[in-house]
Amino acid sequence: MAAYLAVEAGIPTFAIKGEENDTYYSHISAVLDTKPTMTMDDGADLVTLMHTQRRELLPGVIGGTEETTTGVIRLRSMVQEGVLAYPIVAVNDALTKHMFDNRYGTGQSTLDGIIRATNRLLAGRNFVVAGYGWCGRGLASRAAGLGAHVIVVEVDPLKALEALMDGYQVMSHLEAARAGFIFCTVTGNINVFRREHFEVMADGAILSNSGHFNDELEISALEEMAVSKREVRPMVMEYTMADGRHIYLLADGRLINLSAAEGHPAAVMDMSFANQALCAEYMVRHHDQLQRAVYPVPADIDADIARLKLAAMHIGIDTLTPEQVTYLASWQSGT
Repeated sequence: MAAYLAVEAGIPTFAIKGEENDTYYSHISAVLDTKPTMTMDDGADLVTLMHTQRRELLPGVIGGTEETTTGVIRLRSMVQEGVLAYPIVAVNDALTKHMFDNRYGTGQSTLDGIIRATNRLLAGRNFVVAGYGWCGRGLASRAAGLGAHVIVVEVDPLKALEALMDGYQVMSHLEAARAGFIFCTVTGNINVFRREHFEVMADGAILSNSGHFNDELEISALEEMAVSKREVRPMVMEYTMADGRHIYLLADGRLINLSAAEGHPAAVMDMSFANQALCAEYMVRHHDQLQRAVYPVPADIDADIARLKLAAMHIGIDTLTPEQVTYLASWQSGT
């Protein structure tokens, strides 16, 4: 896709599979050299770099959109601190994004990546999901569908209660570290599984991430604890502990669904990208009426995308009758 954009469409494109940290930021800098008038970010790293190191570009930007949960959290922090320089629409918060892309896309593609990397059977295994947001919900349901015993770890009591009532075991991180066999974090936070957890994991434990960057796992601690390491198959690094246990890290802790698989299927990403396109159009039309804040996707755009998706799937639904509309809008109709 990157090659097609660059060669066939003539779009300045800076991307390569397997990039390391320095290359990643050099690509962002190269994009900023084009002096964008609108940003469409996935994690807010581009926005952050512009606000910290390339502030001369800010006056030329009319607005932007943000794709991910982590990025929206960062942007709202910028608003609270009064530093966000232009309006941004939180595409991630659209119902037609997080309820489908995050849940069904992440759920399927994450398991695809783990299975491609390891070829391990999930049935009968304890599968630990860290975080029970929409990504965690999707991952847990798909792992359970393949016969895994799902354990959820959470810090939010409401989400933990929801996971429990959805039929999963809920434990502390340390309890889950002792009980689990396959671990996947989808939180967007740092060091979700760390040294004290690695110390009690079983021989053969598998670590993966499908949330944000690889700082969700404390890889530096794993490196310090290991007496040796070796790549046992593509995307699988075996760390041998001093006591002889082996812990397997998938894809250097990078997003496993992108590193070892192909990411989300197009049939769910289409709604996310429709949100991006329509919100970009919305920003062009309305940016002069917006404050320097984070805005939700307009409800009419969200609903239109759902209708378009149903039509594309050849699914028809009913509409309310005039009588039903009147009844729902009235307080005088009684029961």
